[in-house]
Amino acid sequence: MCGFFSTDWNEILETYPGYVLVLGNPPWVTNAVLGSLKSSNLPEKSNFNKHRGIDAITGKGNFDISEWMMLRMLEWLNGRRAAMAILCKSTVARKVLAHAWKRSFQIESAEIYKVDALRYFSAAVDACLLVCIFSPNGASDHCRIFDELRNGSPSSTIGFRANKLIADLGLYQRWQHLEGAALHKWRSGIKHDCSPILELERRGRGLVNGLGEEVEIEDTFLFPMLKSSDLANGDAVTPKRWMLVTQRQIGQDTSVIFKNAPRTWQYLEHHAEFLNRRASSIYKGKPPYSIFGVGDYSFSDWKVAISGFYKKLRFRTVGPFEQKPTILDDTSYFIACRSENEAAYLTSLLNSLAANEFYRSFIFWDSKRPITADLLRRLSLFALAKELGSENILKNYITQNYGDDQMNLILS
Repeated sequence: MCGFFSTDWNEILETYPGYVLVLGNPPWVTNAVLGSLKSSNLPEKSNFNKHRGIDAITGKGNFDISEWMMLRMLEWLNGRRAAMAILCKSTVARKVLAHAWKRSFQIESAEIYKVDALRYFSAAVDACLLVCIFSPNGASDHCRIFDELRNGSPSSTIGFRANKLIADLGLYQRWQHLEGAALHKWRSGIKHDCSPILELERRGRGLVNGLGEEVEIEDTFLFPMLKSSDLANGDAVTPKRWMLVTQRQIGQDTSVIFKNAPRTWQYLEHHAEFLNRRASSIYKGKPPYSIFGVGDYSFSDWKVAISGFYKKLRFRTVGPFEQKPTILDDTSYFIACRSENEAAYLTSLLNSLAANEFYRSFIFWDSKRPITADLLRRLSLFALAKELGSENILKNYITQNYGDDQMNLILS
């Protein structure tokens, strides 16, 4: 019996001069899961996707075993007359195709057939059958998507353009002229990894934490907050929670809490075990009770915000609440604005049909976090405003907020 990771499959395939067909259903688990199960059937450890710094630390270094296996299959079959048909997660299929297209592998054609994994395998995951045809002269850079195995016509086509994976080539071709450098910085909300202690709900006149404890602390470091679900659902955006924000800048000395809000410091000290239990290395070597993803922008009175988790392209204008700026959690993204009018204007731009279809050309809705800061930054708001005939309004805001030099840079 051959082990996948210990066998030289390329050497074996060299003995077959004719057409090669590879069929498979590799494990739908990650290297981290197999590691936790003490499995020895793992590929040799390596950062094969070349993630660096914070990306590797915060989880991008984790990968599906099937992804690793399928990338090896691509290498064996590249340049041959061959076919590959593999059952896998849809996210893995796209990663494998992007890898192949980026490296100009000789794929003649590619098709993805969606599979109802819950029905057939009792697995709550988006899955598919990926079929790739290889030939010595193959040069395809797109893949047709079929909603079912028996469908005769594709529902959409994904592809690879300008070193990026495209979710809908039709929409991309229509709106690619809106792509460009983002003048406005997209930020993520505050990350703290301790919601039972740092997120409080108002009940009556008091506050209650996630442990069900009544909390009596100063309001100095308390700010109204919105979560992704608040941004994605409902019409009213009224904060129902408050966040205890321990810093205004990353790495800031937190002893200021002891000096200015002793009851708050006592509360943090009392629950230190929860905060010290946070596993992420971003808190290592930082002041006690540190948070992450915080800066002056976090405290802007007006923001344009969107949820990163929910399958909705819905941008919201977020304003202050009870004379305090509203804080967002780390599953949300936002632009900090200087005024209510600017926020309302940018919100209207981003909720336009043109912006919606531009973003949809990149979004794979089955991803864990379909909307990311990288995605949001791809849209040039100036190009969008010009498309919608309101560039003069945007010019005024840019001049007011960033000066004539920035405006001249845009127009050059």
